[in-house]
Amino acid sequence: QVQLQESGPGLVKPSQTLSLTCTVSGDSITTNYYAWSWIRQPPGKGLEWMGVIAYDDSTYYSPSLKSRTSISRDTSKNQFSLQVSSVTPEDTAVYYCAADLRRSTYLSTRLGDYGYWGQGTQVTVSS
Repeated sequence: QVQLQESGPGLVKPSQTLSLTCTVSGDSITTNYYAWSWIRQPPGKGLEWMGVIAYDDSTYYSPSLKSRTSISRDTSKNQFSLQVSSVTPEDTAVYYCAADLRRSTYLSTRLGDYGYWGQGTQVTVSS
């Protein structure tokens, strides 16, 4: 059973970079055709898919966040990470990491394709 756990600072100042890590257990992030994503939910709003990193280190980002978002991985620790630069209070949200283990040949942006989720971590952007 795959499990995911987010970690990182809960408070970030405006204009700084938000950095979160997702630690995966139960399977390897390099398993063929698995994909690993970041999703967020601002207060009072719906879920927003942010980006994905695949088993082969390929990435794809939401066009609305692409200029400020980066997803990377550390295979030695079985972790993948999110960085969002130049944050504003509008980046305040609960951030989730999630896994698409369907072994699809394409990177999905559909929330329903991500069957495994972390519990989420609150990040507040405030001075």
